[in-house]
Amino acid sequence: MAHPDTPPTKHWDFSVDVEQIGWLTLDVKDNSVNVLSREVIGELETLVTHIENLGKAGTLVGVVLLSAKSGFIAGADISEFDQMSDPAVLPEALKRTHAIFQRIEDLRLPFVCGISGFCVGGGLELALACHYRIAVNDDATKLGFPEVNLGIFPGFAGTGRSIRQAGPVDAMQLMLTGKILRAKQAKALNLVDKLVRHPDQLRWEGRKAVLSKRKSEPAPLAKRALAFGPIRGRVAERMREEARKKARKENYPAPFALIDLFEKYGDDPKQMIAHEIDAFVPLMASPTAQNLRRVFFLSESLKRLGVKGKDKPKFTRVHVVGAGVMGGDIAAWCAYRGMMVTLQDMDMERIKPALDRAKKMFKKRLKTKQAVDAAMSRLEPDVEGKGIPRCDVLIEAVVEKLEIKQQIFSDAEQRLKPSAIMATNTSSIELERIAEALDNPSRLIGLHFFNPVAQLPLVEVIKSTLNDEESIRVGASFVLAIGKSPVVVKSAPGFLVNRALMPYMLEAVDRVEKGESPEQLDAAAVAFGMPMGPIELMDTVGLDVGAFVAKELGQKVPQDSRFAKLIAAGKLGRKTGEGFYKWEDGKAIKEKAPPHGNLPGLGRDLVQPLVDTAEVIVAEGVVESADMADIGMILGTGFAPFLGGPLKARQDGRA
Repeated sequence: MAHPDTPPTKHWDFSVDVEQIGWLTLDVKDNSVNVLSREVIGELETLVTHIENLGKAGTLVGVVLLSAKSGFIAGADISEFDQMSDPAVLPEALKRTHAIFQRIEDLRLPFVCGISGFCVGGGLELALACHYRIAVNDDATKLGFPEVNLGIFPGFAGTGRSIRQAGPVDAMQLMLTGKILRAKQAKALNLVDKLVRHPDQLRWEGRKAVLSKRKSEPAPLAKRALAFGPIRGRVAERMREEARKKARKENYPAPFALIDLFEKYGDDPKQMIAHEIDAFVPLMASPTAQNLRRVFFLSESLKRLGVKGKDKPKFTRVHVVGAGVMGGDIAAWCAYRGMMVTLQDMDMERIKPALDRAKKMFKKRLKTKQAVDAAMSRLEPDVEGKGIPRCDVLIEAVVEKLEIKQQIFSDAEQRLKPSAIMATNTSSIELERIAEALDNPSRLIGLHFFNPVAQLPLVEVIKSTLNDEESIRVGASFVLAIGKSPVVVKSAPGFLVNRALMPYMLEAVDRVEKGESPEQLDAAAVAFGMPMGPIELMDTVGLDVGAFVAKELGQKVPQDSRFAKLIAAGKLGRKTGEGFYKWEDGKAIKEKAPPHGNLPGLGRDLVQPLVDTAEVIVAEGVVESADMADIGMILGTGFAPFLGGPLKARQDGRA
């Protein structure tokens, strides 16, 4: 029951039972997840004072911290970050939170937390301030520090406490990569002390931990020794080398600032915590952090594009026509996400390579043979198309020939149930042309996936002049159901991503034709912030595909060009082992790039056609806003997230 003197709070519940155990439960109002907003932290401060007073009065033996929601705590409230980034506000707010967490750690009575669901960012930092941590060992429980994805690092004293518990190398890796751990992995790193099988066991185990006065032990000395003396400098330099492979310091300063902090104070967790705020504050207001927050909110906004409420459709069966690389990988991804999938092509010989690739992907992503076998059983070869009448979604992913696509949909329309989605994965043909063969052309939408399907999160949901809003919302719901991000695009040649990419890629190819080094051009694009250079990208897409899309967009490939000659010789890039580069084991074999005085500047010149075309696409209304163009290009091409997208970069004078 609630203690009579408990101060009233909006987001927390505190009660004391007959054994004098305090039960502190977080349930943030008007929010689907628990977040540590300034209001929530302010209320925690009030309750910590109350708990301290009860402890002094001898009427409380310990506290168990739990969540009333399915997840524990999803971190700080990101919606407050913009106002919090003010250097006049942020340091004091951080000092206040540091002090509250320290008071929890300093309590003389046991303070235990029970973790179910996600426990990330500030949520994990609060858990680490507790004396003992119990977590549910299931797939839903996730622990980690994803702050690096927002251009910062842990700021609620998580740097020092994680190093104390997990040791310097494991803790720093966790913070530098943003990797999310399962409960079992977190226990192996000493971030969790005990595992239970079910959330219902958290209260009982929390009670036992309080009554037994259990307390977590720090990492063993052998682990902590890697932060002592001169060895720490060498460890820090290795971390910098790894960080440089992934990002440039000027583009993503947070990992390098964290490594600097570790190099100075990593042998003393208390000193690391004491100096954490000084290193954290400049990052929060940096352009990188501001742009990454914008990208986060734009990504979240895409989740609202689907059907809401009781009318939300359910997708259990998918039928894919075309077992080539794209079709096969779409089918595999849907099976991986738990759907029953039938995969159709002309014969088993064409379907078998797709099944082999699927098994390889399942083995990589699913940890047990049982899970891999279950996923494979959901992916069924279907030469005769028997899955069509039963499916909720039909996706066509065959060769880019109008007549073939029209024939597939014309035949399927007669067999599909009325509620089924009918979708094409065309990369360039307008939907209106494909739909000419249909009795009800308004049924056909586009779902344009990107290669490799398992890695790229974007799916363009293509809306023709024949579609109504509802069919597009249902399409977006399906994209969200398979864990991808939908961006709605009007049916126009090349849609958004291909149309913006192609001038960028062809301009780079033209430079190679004129004698410039492909290695240097690729290095320049990467220095600018692209994940891959334009020549390597053309090889990855396939020179034949690039030439086809260029033709669809009205751009010519001269017959006497090296590009045309490579295609004529069957050297189509990565898939044939040679294009502009030779390829071995999926990697381009490159010569050393010649020196250049300003690689990022050259990269900026290279991306100009992409930025210019994105502006035209928005002006023509192909996407509804510059925001949608930016998030589409980031998710579909990996365009430098730290710049906020091509149009935000131009607005800021950085592209």
